[in-house]
Amino acid sequence: MENKFFGRQEYLDILRKRVSGLKLGYRQNIAVLGDELVGKTSLICNFLNNFYDNEVLIVYLQVRPETISAFAKRFIGVLFYNFLINSAAPLKEDLNFLLVKSEKYIPKAAAKARLILGLLETRKRNNIFSELLSLCEIIKQETGKSSVVIFDEFHNLESLGVKNLYPEWSKLLMTQKDTMYIIVSSLKFKAKTILSKNLSLLFGNFEVMEVEPFDIKTSEEFLEAGIQGSSLDPGLDNFIVHFTGGYPFYLNLISESLLKSGYSGLGDILENLLFESSGILNQKFSNYIKRFLDSSNSQQYLSILYQIASGHNKIRDIAHLLRLSKKDLSLRINNLLEFDAISRHGDFLKINDRVFSFWLKFVYQEKLNSFTFDAKNQKALFREYIENGINEFLLQANKPLAERLTELLRLFSDDTIQINRKRLRLSHFREIKPLEFSNRSLKDGLLGRSSDSLWIMAFKPDTLTEDFVADFARECKRYRHKVQHKVIVTLQEIDTNTRLRAMEEKILMWDVDNLNQILDLFSKPRVIA
Repeated sequence: MENKFFGRQEYLDILRKRVSGLKLGYRQNIAVLGDELVGKTSLICNFLNNFYDNEVLIVYLQVRPETISAFAKRFIGVLFYNFLINSAAPLKEDLNFLLVKSEKYIPKAAAKARLILGLLETRKRNNIFSELLSLCEIIKQETGKSSVVIFDEFHNLESLGVKNLYPEWSKLLMTQKDTMYIIVSSLKFKAKTILSKNLSLLFGNFEVMEVEPFDIKTSEEFLEAGIQGSSLDPGLDNFIVHFTGGYPFYLNLISESLLKSGYSGLGDILENLLFESSGILNQKFSNYIKRFLDSSNSQQYLSILYQIASGHNKIRDIAHLLRLSKKDLSLRINNLLEFDAISRHGDFLKINDRVFSFWLKFVYQEKLNSFTFDAKNQKALFREYIENGINEFLLQANKPLAERLTELLRLFSDDTIQINRKRLRLSHFREIKPLEFSNRSLKDGLLGRSSDSLWIMAFKPDTLTEDFVADFARECKRYRHKVQHKVIVTLQEIDTNTRLRAMEEKILMWDVDNLNQILDLFSKPRVIA
């Protein structure tokens, strides 16, 4: 699996276009943001492994909490090593060796690097960060090579102790026309705050690229490659895609475990990964929640997370269950948002990592609530939860889409969500019934009536066209109501022209991702089309 890379083509295309544009005098910095384990570093590494241009110098650095001195030495080492990598001379990962070798080709840059290292020794560190980054411009002047500097987990730059870090960096971003920056972060909330407040520039601004989990098709391809073409029990592959939420790390871990175990059973594998004290994911998640345990309101944070994992994810419900005031709950929720532990979707909260959410509910909390240390009993209970989850998924997967949507609509209770960047109130329906259209091109549909609105829904399992949208719009005109929501649900990709036609007709388009987003909020199994 190490040599296989799946999907992500749209992100790779952006990276190639922006780096290629640098040589043409067009510099566009990029911020690559996404949840932990979603595959940001794999994306960058794949791009670097397949990119070569003798006129572009790549500097990739994992930023970690360390001293400015240690960071500076790593930055200079990577910069000069990559400059010399095509010189045909044998190289050593020794800083002085690299500087000596480089003096022949870039004497000014080498002299500047030695000056910086000398200043670090004497603790004269004013403007040392900008001095470091200016090395790229000196190399440009000496060789004509532009630089692409990649800071992975760039928010850790704050730990270097650099005074006026962002004002100092902002000046460089405005003036360095031949150095492009790609910054990567797993702390989406924090990174967006930095970009909006500290690095919001007239020139040199960052194009934000949010990396999402794999879509269903890519998840299935990744899983199939991971288990090397072997077949699982019917429906289990779809359950794994649903359970992992499309995170490459989890898909890879489960597929590797299946191979090693000889397909002994998904229940055994999830038990070993999540329940056993030595399990990789059990240890990972146990370490993750320590960041909350160290805070003064640790129990409240964990209680909120547990309520969300258990399906009590509306803010008003959490306030009632935990007997917290609106003010206190709002403070705790804002902190959890800043941790990127949760995300907010209108009136709903959601734990971003589905596997962590499952562990929190069925492993961590169950062990806390247990009256005994009987691991055997706890393990049997965990296996029961696993089997129930699989059976519920398979049961729902076998239902027609119209039936699943009817069940979903019955859960609506006037809460708001944000979908496709628009707020939508999910009306509480007093009547939901199947809908028969007079137009032959339209088949299944639903009609929902609430006290103040009418919802008209059409299903299109195969390819959606502009003609279908037009036919549906005409059908909706038969119903007279002041507030009317027109929705087309499709399990296929929607082309741009069809989306534009739907916008003209004020029709909401729910593809499988939108549908699964809503199903997640109501703790219902996803649709794996």
